[in-house]
Amino acid sequence: MIKKRKKNLSTEVYALGQHICMSAHKARRGIDQIRRRSYEESLMILELMPYRACYPIFKLVYSAAANASHSMSLNEANLVISKAEVNEGTAVKRLKPRARGRSYLIKRPTCHITIVLKDISLYKEFEEYMVYSKKSGLITKKKNKNLTCHDTYSSGGLWDKK
Repeated sequence: MIKKRKKNLSTEVYALGQHICMSAHKARRGIDQIRRRSYEESLMILELMPYRACYPIFKLVYSAAANASHSMSLNEANLVISKAEVNEGTAVKRLKPRARGRSYLIKRPTCHITIVLKDISLYKEFEEYMVYSKKSGLITKKKNKNLTCHDTYSSGGLWDKK
């Protein structure tokens, strides 16, 4: 299941994996390593970690990035995992036969994993355009200053004189 939400400045893409057959505690070990990291860095971390939970997390991160690039045409190099959380799901109940015709209840835990990717290129463009004033607390536009680089060697001003 994929949800998309567009805020006033940032573009966020959600990917939600439900009923993944592992405990939430074990899945959090992998999620804690990739939180607030870039998309490419998190994929490398998940590939090299030895936990079983890393494979479904890897698939979710990859799926969220594919949805971001396909539906919102965002560049994958600018994506950052802004929010990653694991919630407990329902426990699947199984019966195991025991001695004398009795049964033993086995509960297999499941979890729901949510991955939120955010595009940071919009923040960089916004910071270049706006400046925050500490005194008044207002955000104002930056004035465009035409800065030209005068190279003394190529202009001939330094080496003209004999």
